[in-house]
Amino acid sequence: MPRAFLIDTDVASDDAVALIMALRAPEVRVVAITTVAGNVEVQQATRNALYTAELCGAVVPVFAGAEKPLDRAHQNATWFHGRDGLGDHGYPAPRQSTGKLHAVDATIEAIEANPGLVIVTLGPLTNLAMALTRKPGLAAQVGRCVIMGGAPCCEGNVTPAAEYNVWVDPEAARIVMLSGLPVELVGWQTCRGDAVLNQADIASILGFNNELARYAIECNRRAREAYKEQTGEDGISLPDPVAMSIALDPKIGTQWSEHYVDVETRSELTRGMTVVDRLNVAADERNQAVWADALRKGIKTKVCWTIDNRRWKEALFAALR
Repeated sequence: MPRAFLIDTDVASDDAVALIMALRAPEVRVVAITTVAGNVEVQQATRNALYTAELCGAVVPVFAGAEKPLDRAHQNATWFHGRDGLGDHGYPAPRQSTGKLHAVDATIEAIEANPGLVIVTLGPLTNLAMALTRKPGLAAQVGRCVIMGGAPCCEGNVTPAAEYNVWVDPEAARIVMLSGLPVELVGWQTCRGDAVLNQADIASILGFNNELARYAIECNRRAREAYKEQTGEDGISLPDPVAMSIALDPKIGTQWSEHYVDVETRSELTRGMTVVDRLNVAADERNQAVWADALRKGIKTKVCWTIDNRRWKEALFAALR
């Protein structure tokens, strides 16, 4: 029986590729796609989700969600992904309409209707935090919650301390991390280095000579330029598809460990930092006050540190071939 997935996303170029991977996976049934303000405004993210689903020939309900973070102004990433999030290639409007429910209501319904649901989040965690705040008991009904987000013990991509998805809405991220959801945190570091699509990988994908393969490369053209500006590395970095590949095949994650994880919400210097208790010192008397919420709830997060780059790329190629 296919596994039920709910995908919460701020659809831009890498999110679009992650959606293709899920929608083309034969062992997965995507019960809903929910959208959130992040890379682009939520209306644009919704349009991009609908368009990508149509390219896959999939009929999946898409529900628009939060237009801004819980307590902050929305700050987009259009400098990285283009004004429309897909590299500004002028893709046509989708034919399918948006679902009538708000994404938060759709999330609650999907969890309650699909015990053991796999949730994959590819953007800021605003929608999920709102659902959990309304119904905290939902956390116990979820089978897995794979989160593309965070920069555990490494540099961020929007500040030295923080990865974009968590930085945009750190309050929401903190609610989710401390909710009791079975979180698998796939940080930004997993899509770097040998995980980046190099020129040979890109040529292989274009060699598949089909619409989805061309779209996957084309919509990431601006992101490739921006990634080189940001890091000096040439290639297409795909954080959301890496996370999706792990949601589809957990063995792609090769090094995991469980820790208390909290999110910084007050400091301007380290806003959105995913603080990982790697040495298990949270319970030390010097730290108990700082980690009070996590210690009281006894909630640990499963953190992915490294991936099998060959296996990840094979999963991507299989989806696009």
